[in-house]
Amino acid sequence: MYVAAMKKSLTFFVPLAVLTATFILLPRIATLPPAHHELALISPYLVAVTGMFLAVHFHRGRPFTALFLIALFHFCYRTFLAGGITGIAQQGFLYTFALLLPPNFALLALMRERGILSVAGRLRFTFLAFQAGAAWLLYRHHFEDLLPLLTRPFVTLAPLDNLPVPQPILAVTLVSLILTAILALRRQAPIESGLLGALAAFAIACARITTPDLPAAFCSAAGLIITLSIIQDSYNMAFRDDLTGLPSRRALNESLHGLGRRYAVAMLDVDHFKRFNDTYGHDVGDQVLKMVAKKMEGVSGGGKAYRYGGEEFTVLFPGKRSADAIPHLEALRKAIEEYRLAIRSDDRPKDQKQGEGKRGSRQGTTEVSVTISIGVAESGDGQGTTAEVLKAADKALYRAKNKGRNQVCT
Repeated sequence: MYVAAMKKSLTFFVPLAVLTATFILLPRIATLPPAHHELALISPYLVAVTGMFLAVHFHRGRPFTALFLIALFHFCYRTFLAGGITGIAQQGFLYTFALLLPPNFALLALMRERGILSVAGRLRFTFLAFQAGAAWLLYRHHFEDLLPLLTRPFVTLAPLDNLPVPQPILAVTLVSLILTAILALRRQAPIESGLLGALAAFAIACARITTPDLPAAFCSAAGLIITLSIIQDSYNMAFRDDLTGLPSRRALNESLHGLGRRYAVAMLDVDHFKRFNDTYGHDVGDQVLKMVAKKMEGVSGGGKAYRYGGEEFTVLFPGKRSADAIPHLEALRKAIEEYRLAIRSDDRPKDQKQGEGKRGSRQGTTEVSVTISIGVAESGDGQGTTAEVLKAADKALYRAKNKGRNQVCT
């Protein structure tokens, strides 16, 4: 539970770090020489263009759209709002962005990635254009009629009364933030985390729109958070297995280069995995792999788990001998053997409310147990290279299978 809580907190680390750094550096912007100060004011464009270039390169439509919206907001701020909220036109621009951008960020977090120039990507920008057109028509013909509704207070609080954004619009922003935070926590994905951090930065910029340099600083922060999320997402694509969430074979190869002279390697294989697929289907096979990976994440003794490929996994023990690693591998083997995986049968109700009444009973489910075979090898003892150590561990794995499976062999 503690490890899971730590992983969830890391979801917010990069956005929090960037926002904190922005607060710290904000007072220094005013002290910059004129040329550098002007560069700071246009930095949101530079960051957004950099991020959009990366988004195009990695075919990431959601962050591309978010960066476009942040750059557009900064353009409107520089063009219409830099002098403050002096009239109804400035109110219109601020209220439009403050009302529409947060729900759009929440929608981006809710969507699955579908690229930039795909059908979904074109529909996304068509929807944004429709919103812009509708907002323009409402501003031209009905804005003054809508102002009492947009500015009606819910509660009497001095801090809220002093903000340039009225309470109904703040409520929309808060709901959007909560929804995006829930999605970021559930998915543990960099893009959702980046959208959440960027939305928080945008909310701060709107709340302090009249503070010199602050909107530009936090628009830059929003763009930087999203750009970093693209980089993190591309890293995950290359070095993390999509199904199990474990580091991939490429990450394993990178780790093998820095292990030092003493280490142990364990190769693990799910016993009779083909039987699971043939009997219950590939969806259940995926459940088995996810369960094994989840147990492997908690392996003790300083071991680090990787998905090698198919139903094979690897655990590295830096600085350990085989004898040191075996007790921890035995504990892992036993934990997987004792776990009972519940499989939904075909006649079990698909509807969640109907299924809730049958939870806690065996009706409609089948429980299966999973076992693994493990082979262990260590550096030295005739294995000079990491490839040779992996090969030795693989041979030990086959010895474990030939001896009857569900055991650890060296």
